Amino acid sequence: MNFLSNRVEKLAESETLAMARLGNELKEKGVNVINMSLGEPDFATPDFVKLAAKDAIDKNCSYYTPVPGYKDLLEAVCLKFKRDNNLSFKPSQIVASTGAKHSIINVVMATVNPGDEVILPAPYWVSYSEMVQLNEGIVISLPTDYKSDFKITPAQLEKAITPKTKMFLFSNPCNPTGTMYTETELRALGEVFKKNPHVLIVSDEIYEHITFQGKMFSIGTIPELKDRTVTVNGLSKGFAMTGWRLGYIGAPEAVAKAVVKIQGQFTSGASSITQKAAVAALNADPSVVLPMQEAFLRRRDLLISLMKEVPNIKVNNPGGAFYLFPEVSFYFGKSYNGTVIKDAKDLCMYLLNVGHVAMTPGGAFGAPDYIRLSYATSEDIIRDAVGRIKKALADLH
Repeated sequence: MNFLSNRVEKLAESETLAMARLGNELKEKGVNVINMSLGEPDFATPDFVKLAAKDAIDKNCSYYTPVPGYKDLLEAVCLKFKRDNNLSFKPSQIVASTGAKHSIINVVMATVNPGDEVILPAPYWVSYSEMVQLNEGIVISLPTDYKSDFKITPAQLEKAITPKTKMFLFSNPCNPTGTMYTETELRALGEVFKKNPHVLIVSDEIYEHITFQGKMFSIGTIPELKDRTVTVNGLSKGFAMTGWRLGYIGAPEAVAKAVVKIQGQFTSGASSITQKAAVAALNADPSVVLPMQEAFLRRRDLLISLMKEVPNIKVNNPGGAFYLFPEVSFYFGKSYNGTVIKDAKDLCMYLLNVGHVAMTPGGAFGAPDYIRLSYATSEDIIRDAVGRIKKALADLH
């Protein structure tokens, strides 16, 4: 008897988590595996944030929380949006959740009906497409490549929008490519959105504090788009708080209320201790995260320079996040000990089993000719990893 729903059987396992799991399985067998598959900073949470959490514990802040979040957290998010992004929200437009991933699925569930089209610029974050399909929406993927720095054009966007389009969902800076749209580029896309008022824009800005080419621009600051843009952010990346699980949205009030309704039936409010830690992080001067940003920039430059020495690998120059997304199709059709590398997934399995470096195949991100490497690790490990990759690729014939 099969008790599983059609919904779950259609749902793909997260490729990033799958590759991390396979890497860990090899590690348990004594293999020295370098994991470049997960997007997790290797820094510790700042001490002042930890102190705020400890203080909350000492004050017995351990009871159920309001579904959208404590009042001081909602106010801190409003302050952050205004200070850092020039976005004006009321506390009633803010909802805190257990991570930005939770925030996004809440928004998708609150807005997407069966048959609605959701436009995803590809490469897109691995979970976007699964979230849309889980809610019976239709994914409309807009392909890009390294030559365009993985950016869509206004003409591409205009052609993709139909009367059935419900949502445009993207990350800026982008996971998996590190691409960062400029203000000029977003304003050009905004002109297309102005002509299509039926499209809800969801801007995932979780990598906001990891940028290398000037101040990030939030598309929700365009006046004509303000009332139909949901801005998503969180603390996992910029404040090295992946395990704390705190994401949040600023949204049109009707969307925020719908998200509260959904979250109230699924998880209720986020952790009380995490919320108090988040208030400290959000109220802090953003300059506190500059040392991490500077470290990621050094790592990016190192990884790019090393990968350019690997034959037949093509890379862009990402403006943010902590990923490189090289084009690797030259190696498709090559073989090792009689085993043929058919695609990026095969290549990733080969590099894991032979080179002992875990990475994520690009097909999961809507870009089958690419692989994703996370450089959220030390410079010494990056050097070791690329050396292993280079040697393993040289053994393919």
